[in-house]
Amino acid sequence: MQSALESTLDIQKIRQDFPILDQEVNGRPLVYFDNAATNQKPLPVIHALTRYYEGYNANIHRGIHHLAEQATAAFEASRRAVQAFLNAKHWQEIIFTYGTTDGINLVAQTYGRRFLKEGDEIIISTMEHHSNIVPWQMLCEEKGCVLKVIPVDDNGELLIDEYEKLLSEKTKFVSCVHVSNSLGTINPVKTIIDKAHAVGAVVLIDGAQASSHLELDVQALDADFYVLSAHKLYGPTGMGVLYGKKDILDAMPPYRGGGEMIKEVTFAKTTYNDLPYKFEAGTPNIADVIAVKTALEYMAGLGKENIAAHENDLLQYATEQLSELNGLRIIGQAKHKIGVISFVLDGIHHQDTGVILDQQGIAVRTGHHCTQPLMQRFGIAGTTRASFAVYNTREEVDRLVQGLHRVQKMML
Repeated sequence: MQSALESTLDIQKIRQDFPILDQEVNGRPLVYFDNAATNQKPLPVIHALTRYYEGYNANIHRGIHHLAEQATAAFEASRRAVQAFLNAKHWQEIIFTYGTTDGINLVAQTYGRRFLKEGDEIIISTMEHHSNIVPWQMLCEEKGCVLKVIPVDDNGELLIDEYEKLLSEKTKFVSCVHVSNSLGTINPVKTIIDKAHAVGAVVLIDGAQASSHLELDVQALDADFYVLSAHKLYGPTGMGVLYGKKDILDAMPPYRGGGEMIKEVTFAKTTYNDLPYKFEAGTPNIADVIAVKTALEYMAGLGKENIAAHENDLLQYATEQLSELNGLRIIGQAKHKIGVISFVLDGIHHQDTGVILDQQGIAVRTGHHCTQPLMQRFGIAGTTRASFAVYNTREEVDRLVQGLHRVQKMML
């Protein structure tokens, strides 16, 4: 069955932009439902990478020859593209990192070390990815800060009333995921930010899962920091973004030492570069930074609202179809979700489910999804997770349902 949205977007034509999808796995056409881990890359992004290496590969910023100037211009054009994508006020507020995890660690090790002290409280949520838990635990151990956690209800929604109770004059930092990678829950981050600001706390939002699904406006959110990864935006791996308000970034010490992040070095003293370069030490991931602009242009060409509507159509259809399977329980049924479905099958280990689906050419993610505390909250070891992107179809959802019938037939 083809939905109206699929017809409007011409999904079959879009799929031709993703050559990796045109293959068989174990003798069956590939169904790729592991998009929350990383989505596939369209040909324009792949070509942007090869054009750089074939045509103007050079180090950036300091060279005066033609290739260096061409590479520098393309690199900085990506910064401006990300600024527009996030609606940041200043281009200097866009820091290129190696991914969401790197961005969170940068903030924890610079802002956290400089401004947090013993007894200060940091708030995170139960549904955080490990990358938004461990850096804060490390900081608390080092500085003597106290880590507090927002609980979630049985639907996988944050208990905002409980969050309000955690806030106090001791709260100095709040770090929360915009969208849960395990459950697909869309969190009320504007409310979270406003309530944190009311007690004088600074807020970081982990936008790794939100960035390709939701319209983003860091000024409207009033986020102090926002982090994301390019590889979940149809872009390359190993490249991410840290947005930070300019006055806060200016007050933070550098994260790494080396080239590019300096103005002048002597054996007596080093003076540091201006934003954003003081946080971008060493030769950066030039090709991947350049290609992320192409990825953003590709999404804009399709229409981000159209992508989101298509994925929501798949989510609703998949939820209906999977709910009819006896013994299947969906974990996380928030009112507001992106195209992620986590589920368990009674009497069947999630890893066995994943293996048998792979034998049928269906790629899903199994395990705790780097959210072990969240799994513990629901009393499970892990889930099977299907996550959708613009190139997925209802027919592929039907393949998943058929595959799960086979899993149950083999295992029960």
